[in-house]
Amino acid sequence: MVINGKTALYGIVGNPVAHSLSPAMHNAALADLDINGVYLPFPAPDIEAAITGIRGLGIQGVSVTIPHKESVMALLDEIDPVAKRIGAVNTLILQADENGKKLIGLNTDWLGATRALEEETGLDGAHAVLIGAGGSARAIGFGLLERGADLILCSRTESRGRSMAEELRCPWVSLAEAEHLSGNILINATSVGMQPNTAVSPVPATILSRFQVVMDIVYAPLRTRLLQEAESAGCKTINGLEMLLYQGVAQFEQWTGRAAPVEVMRKALAAALG
Repeated sequence: MVINGKTALYGIVGNPVAHSLSPAMHNAALADLDINGVYLPFPAPDIEAAITGIRGLGIQGVSVTIPHKESVMALLDEIDPVAKRIGAVNTLILQADENGKKLIGLNTDWLGATRALEEETGLDGAHAVLIGAGGSARAIGFGLLERGADLILCSRTESRGRSMAEELRCPWVSLAEAEHLSGNILINATSVGMQPNTAVSPVPATILSRFQVVMDIVYAPLRTRLLQEAESAGCKTINGLEMLLYQGVAQFEQWTGRAAPVEVMRKALAAALG
């Protein structure tokens, strides 16, 4: 690709972003479809300054990551109703209208999670157990409920877990009682099992045979202890790259209006992860 005066700019803002796999995924997609565009990491300790820069430079599409998914919302011209309900934005589109340009916020995290799950199982009427009470858990929980699943939220911290369960209008169970849980789908939406603490799992291996599908949003390592034990228990497993992939697919299609080259993006993520 030749970068010139017509090259469209896309990128990711967060703090830090040097480790992000998103540039590899999106640049591979842009190149595959011969789109004159480039996707760059933008370290942004100050999100207000970053938004000013996005507007001023005309950056057409932006991914938003930790710690700005919630604080960015107050700086936008328009927020998609679904993102409002989730309470977080991970995607920005700079869109021209009759009054100039407006910055619109969306959330594709929930789409990434549900699409990854729907590759392996149906969600309507499924019984899902979701571990975690952070932003990722909120987006995934919303997506499961939106697709018709029954949900139980499970977390270590009672106050935070109960608060999120009230938002999602689902039951909450302490992680200490996880040994009594069962269902069709189990999802780890915490960082438990992430490098360097790869020897741990959020739940006892003895409960995994009660589930058909186990998903872990951790992707470093790709095969967490939870997924290894789930495979041994006969479960279908979904690794953390799949949610990252499909939320990126949804972003790419919003930004470009083109069908994303999913397999190209998947291979780019795998190569970047090493």
